[in-house]
Formats: sequence, C-alpha cells, structure tokens
Amino acid sequence: MARTHTVIASPIGDLTAVAEDGVLCGLYFERHQRGPKPEDLGARDGSDFDEVRRQLAEYFAGERTAFDLPLAAHGNEFQRQVWKLLEEIPFGETRTYGDLARELGDVSLAQAVGAACGRNPVSVIAPCHRVVAADGSLTGYAGGLERKRYLLDLEEPAERKAARLF
Repeated sequence: MARTHTVIASPIGDLTAVAEDGVLCGLYFERHQRGPKPEDLGARDGSDFDEVRRQLAEYFAGERTAFDLPLAAHGNEFQRQVWKLLEEIPFGETRTYGDLARELGDVSLAQAVGAACGRNPVSVIAPCHRVVAADGSLTGYAGGLERKRYLLDLEEPAERKAARLF
C-alpha cells in the first residue's frame, strides 16, 4: 500500500490528510492526540486530495452538511462499528457516548465507545465531535476541546443560535 499525505489549511488549524492508494485513511489535527508518527504518513503529495480539500472547504464555509468520500480507516471491528455510527449522527445534532453504546446493544460500553472515538483516524469526516457526555458537556477530543466547540458551533442551526440570544 502506498501512503501519501498533504496538509490542508482550515479555520481550526492545519489538517494532515493521509491516503492509502488514493483513499483517505486519516485526517489529523496539529498536535493530534494519538496521531500517527511522521514516518507513517507517507510521502507528501497533494495529488490524491482534491476532493477531500473541496469537501472540507465547503463544510467550513457552511455549504456542506455531510461528506461523501471513500474511507479506509484502520481499526478493530468494534472501533469500525463506532466510527460507522459517528457517520450516522446528523449534522447539527449530538449524541452521548451512552447513546452510541445503546445502539451497539450494551449501555455498559460507553467508555469503550469513548475510547474508540478517541482513536477515530478521520476526524471531522467521521464526526466524533458530535459525541458529548451524558450531561451534555464536552469531554475528550483528539484535537482539543476548543476545536470540538468550534465544530459544534459551526454546525449549530441558525434557529437554535437565535433562541440562545433571548
């Protein structure tokens, strides 16, 4: 498998996109917790990333609410199940770790869901930022809580923002 990577500027800092044989397998923040080692990124070559770059630009401009990219995220079976559930959380909505654990059939898996979210290799694309604590608070995010807050604010529906003003 040939790996390549590129760096994409965004409002939340540079994002490093990684592809294997032209398919996105990673999207990492600067100072990403549990991110790959530099030697695992492959050669720097932006040629495989035009569509990733375009869809991210549309997302950050408020023009895109879902991504349509082939993904090759590497993880164990449980992690892949959790990451698939992340992709099903609608734009502008949140779920709790417990909600996802219930969807997997066992509410006691909430901590394991949190761990799988923390290992999500395609941040933003598989929206782990949409997962919050049972009390609605922001907890753990590989890109940092300030980025999580930014992404949730970006996705907040206009009517909900307006309602908070009054």
